[in-house]
Amino acid sequence: MNSPMFTRSSSAPSTLEINKTLKNTYFLLSMTLVTSAIASMVTMAIGMSPIFSLVLMVAAIGILFFALPRTINSPMGIVWTFVFTTLMGASLGPTLAMYASLSNGPSIIAQALGLTGMVFLGLSAYTITSKKDFSFMRNFLFAGLIIVIVAALINIFVGSTLGQLVISSVSALVFSGFILFDTSRIVRGEETNYVSATISMYLNILNLFTSLLSILGIMNDD
Repeated sequence: MNSPMFTRSSSAPSTLEINKTLKNTYFLLSMTLVTSAIASMVTMAIGMSPIFSLVLMVAAIGILFFALPRTINSPMGIVWTFVFTTLMGASLGPTLAMYASLSNGPSIIAQALGLTGMVFLGLSAYTITSKKDFSFMRNFLFAGLIIVIVAALINIFVGSTLGQLVISSVSALVFSGFILFDTSRIVRGEETNYVSATISMYLNILNLFTSLLSILGIMNDD
């Protein structure tokens, strides 16, 4: 799930403005990741059912497509961002609880978190320092995203472990690409709204984490 649907600025911002957008984006992103993690731990602790998890995810998607676009340029956009990311984090609780219940589950979760952090920081640092334009990846990334979604829906009925491994691997590559793409947009001044930038980056990180979690789980025969 990636949401490049918000209004972009067509003007050419200065280096100062770009640095400000980067700073605000990573600050807001860090805050949303913290609240999301707390929400996940709470729903893990109370043993929330997968059905209620689905309800929270549907509510979050509704906020993403209806509330956020209308408030993205106002202070309420930040409020809705926290509501959205908190709901998404809470909806992840049952999945994490399932992994945590396995003999090596906590290790798998820790590995997925560590790898996600390393990939995100590494790709972001490379893009910021190199200032390379990754806009050429746009069509490939969206094509890959559609393929992942369709394949995942099909695999729900097929139930193939090998298919899940392939889907998760492609998903990890796609969202790693989105990290490069979205960071490049900020560095090149194409994205000037730090709220929409935060949402896109949050979704990249969340989907990368769940993809790596799935890969590690399968590789550990879980």
